[in-house]
Amino acid sequence: MRTHVSTHTHTGTDPLAGVRNLGILAHVDAGKTTVTERILYTTGTTHKRGEVHDGTTVTDFDPRERDRGITIFAAAVSCSWDGHRINLIDTPGHVDFADEVERSLRVLDGAVAVFDAVAGVEPQSESVWRQADRHGVPRIAFVNKMDRAGADLDTAVASIRERLHPVPLVVQLPIGTEDGFTGVVDLVRMRALVWADGADAAEEGPVPDALREEAAHRRWLLEEAVAERHPAALEEFCDRETLTAATLAAALRDLTRTGDGVVVLCGSAYRNRGVEPLLDAVVTYLPSPLDVPPVRGTHDGTEQERPADPTAPMAALAFKVNATPTGRLTYLRVYSGTIEKGDTVWDAGTRRTERIGRILRVRADRHDPLERAVAGDIVAVVGLKSSRAGSTLCAPGAPLLLEPPGVAEPVVHVAVEARRSTDTDRLAAALTRLTEEDPSLAVRADPDTGQTVLSGMGELHLEVAMERVRREHGLEVSVGRPGVAYRETVGEGVTGFVYRHVKQDGGAGQFAHVVLDVEPWERDTAGDGSEGAGGFVFRSTVVGGRVPQEYVRAVEAGCRDALAAGPLGGHPVTGLRVTLTDGQTHVKDSSDTAFRTAGRFGLRDALRASEMVLLEPVVEVTVTVPEDAVGGVLGDLAARRGRVTGSGTRGGAAVVTATVPLAELFGYATRLRSRTQGRGTFTARPTGYAPAPVATTVTTTR
Repeated sequence: MRTHVSTHTHTGTDPLAGVRNLGILAHVDAGKTTVTERILYTTGTTHKRGEVHDGTTVTDFDPRERDRGITIFAAAVSCSWDGHRINLIDTPGHVDFADEVERSLRVLDGAVAVFDAVAGVEPQSESVWRQADRHGVPRIAFVNKMDRAGADLDTAVASIRERLHPVPLVVQLPIGTEDGFTGVVDLVRMRALVWADGADAAEEGPVPDALREEAAHRRWLLEEAVAERHPAALEEFCDRETLTAATLAAALRDLTRTGDGVVVLCGSAYRNRGVEPLLDAVVTYLPSPLDVPPVRGTHDGTEQERPADPTAPMAALAFKVNATPTGRLTYLRVYSGTIEKGDTVWDAGTRRTERIGRILRVRADRHDPLERAVAGDIVAVVGLKSSRAGSTLCAPGAPLLLEPPGVAEPVVHVAVEARRSTDTDRLAAALTRLTEEDPSLAVRADPDTGQTVLSGMGELHLEVAMERVRREHGLEVSVGRPGVAYRETVGEGVTGFVYRHVKQDGGAGQFAHVVLDVEPWERDTAGDGSEGAGGFVFRSTVVGGRVPQEYVRAVEAGCRDALAAGPLGGHPVTGLRVTLTDGQTHVKDSSDTAFRTAGRFGLRDALRASEMVLLEPVVEVTVTVPEDAVGGVLGDLAARRGRVTGSGTRGGAAVVTATVPLAELFGYATRLRSRTQGRGTFTARPTGYAPAPVATTVTTTR
């Protein structure tokens, strides 16, 4: 391990206090993987600096990642710093792989959000920040690329404040600007850290005279911001009109862990400047497994907690599955208890036992064998046959089901077929394995054409999946033109829609009578406290016991069955509220099955009687081009049914933001490059669905 000057003071003797489960989050090209590589180098885990442009990084080890120079798969690595073990996950920055970020955030205790010092908050930065908000993951911010032309810490911090709305607590002042950036002033301990060219470690010294007044002013602003939000700091600030370094660090730690503030650091990972203070901030401010609430799960309908205690009953969540030439790796976050090699565990989802063959400490594509894993660990195991991403593994004698990570609905699909008919079964097996490893991919057979359809989060997502089929399975496949996944919703519903299900064919019959109201529903504007999964809310206003409660649940299940295919073109239905207002039962012939059937066919017919609207996926596009190309770009966006929502300049280039239907963006990258002589770039992130043009209704029916 390389020498450094730590700001951390050890507290407690529990080994879990020295564990940090950490994610690196950012927009594509902000420098996440370079930050990860420098962390591995600085901690002595690797002995050579890996470079993205050379294809020599540890975490981007997959050939597809090295070919493209981007992170596609979340990669787990472990390293040590100042007596702490850091389990680190380098997550993708491209929007097509946002589900990899979602699954990683589900099992992390903290994160470092990396921002470009020139670009500030970019579209995908905003998306991953919101994902971390949903999971309640504490973060610190690292403003990277301070050595770039146009880099400005204050501007980057302003964009963090304005677009992400946290309270940024800036704890460093850069020494030098752009190419002259050589180090930082540590505002907590009021010292300078300077990195000489080619040096592995910082030289500590006093604050430079030229920056002393500015550093004192910024230290006072930091103290004031902390005192406003932390009672103990406020008390000391009022008594002494200043804060000690120990009080300030303790307050920053508390504010970070509660989410009331975000510590901001800066540096240049590529030039190895600012990495050691970043590591110190990770162990000082981000929580250990002991600092987060016990994991909660359910068993037999009751909620239970499991503490981060190696002696408690074991509970772990699988968040990633990866098939390798040496076996199937299942990545686990162990929340409580201990797993030992050879243990039998219970999969609470499939209700099957599994055997742990091997336990591995992971360093991307390299693994070190372990005898056991304890609460707080992130490890990979070999030997699980049926467990998937999202599976809960627990002690057979103490079952518990943890909430799995959410899976986004695919928005793009392609038809896939093997070029040789003899390879059809092999292709089916390959696609099945892909969906096991990546839950955001989906495979179905089109009932009209008989084709196999692969759905995913974007063109790049599907392109990478097809490359895997070709490379890993040696299959030649034909891929159709991409299409988007449409949805249907209710424009104007119906009230008092009656459906009567009567079936009598000898023996016990079936009888169910339901009366349904169907109306549009929007999650953000319902205003009645109702919650719906997948844009659907069901409620019952039946009085007098005319429909017993168990039959009400059956009607809801039937209505959910009906959402799979709408009347316009067989697309999934979203954005509606169904109310069961009345019904009738039969003393002998009513049953759960009868009322579920009535719910399914009743809602299907009610939707046919409603005014339906076809929805298409819409994305927010941010286009960065030379200023002389703006006119052509605006015209092209307009031709693609784009609506410009903003424009400005950044680093001498024009930046245009627009919302565009996803269907209009196929092939846009090639078109943009040709219009701008290769100088234009764009990013896109999903923003939801919007009504499609009326003509689309005719052309998209299946």
